[in-house]
Amino acid sequence: MSPTKNLAKICARRDAVIVPGAPNAMFARVIEDLGYEAVYVTGAGIANMQLGAPDIGLTTVTEVANAVSAIADAVELPIIVDADTGFGNSLNVIRTVKLLERSGASGIQLEDQVFPKKCGHFESKSVIDQSEMVQKIHAAVDARKDEALQIIARTDALGAYGIEAAIERAQAYIDAGANLTFVEAPRSRDELEQIPRALRVPQVANIVYGGKTPDLGREALAKCGFSLILYANAALQAALYASREVLESLRDTGSLSAIGGRLASFEDRQMTVKKPLWDILEARYRSKV
Repeated sequence: MSPTKNLAKICARRDAVIVPGAPNAMFARVIEDLGYEAVYVTGAGIANMQLGAPDIGLTTVTEVANAVSAIADAVELPIIVDADTGFGNSLNVIRTVKLLERSGASGIQLEDQVFPKKCGHFESKSVIDQSEMVQKIHAAVDARKDEALQIIARTDALGAYGIEAAIERAQAYIDAGANLTFVEAPRSRDELEQIPRALRVPQVANIVYGGKTPDLGREALAKCGFSLILYANAALQAALYASREVLESLRDTGSLSAIGGRLASFEDRQMTVKKPLWDILEARYRSKV
């Protein structure tokens, strides 16, 4: 089964499949090794890890596509890509969808924020007119080559206009051809429960540690009827916490001996990046002369 068809099948189950985020190929390998069914290429993660910048619309489609290509080479999982606002208007959306599909995306998420966008859990977000986003969805649907490529329409209208307005927007995006919708930053269990009840296509929830949406857990979100649960930057936040702890200890003690138990072993690191496979390939293609 192709990754795009596999992702469509996963979404259709509506059983709250957890999809961790990866800003790079090594994190994607860990996600695959642990048995997850899909990986989410996080725009915030790319901004944070590659640029050392906040998620405020500073990344480019080329930078995102490069990350997707590397991840697609590294894992066999379906890849869902955070494509922000599509990096411009409807014409930019056409290029974005074509480029990310060629790079290995199985699903592409587009949002209705004003460019430059902000993290969905930041304050003072603004959204474009609903009619403009509808045309972006039409453009995305028309641009994809594989009809199984999942177009995910996200709305950030809840914070400014409330849950009913956000659901109304999501419904308009479904009517325009979105395969899934994603109402960002619900603030309560009640708001979470309303979303899958009101919308006929599979739904996405986004759980951000320290963010606006309560983490009800996979079982409760499955009962609500969600299809995918994003933990977009859990790995990034864990890595940041651990790296700071290790480097502080190294600075203060002049050695790794005090913190060695918190480090992946040399062997674990090589296994994660599949060095044994590369050793086999090196032997296979070694010159026989």
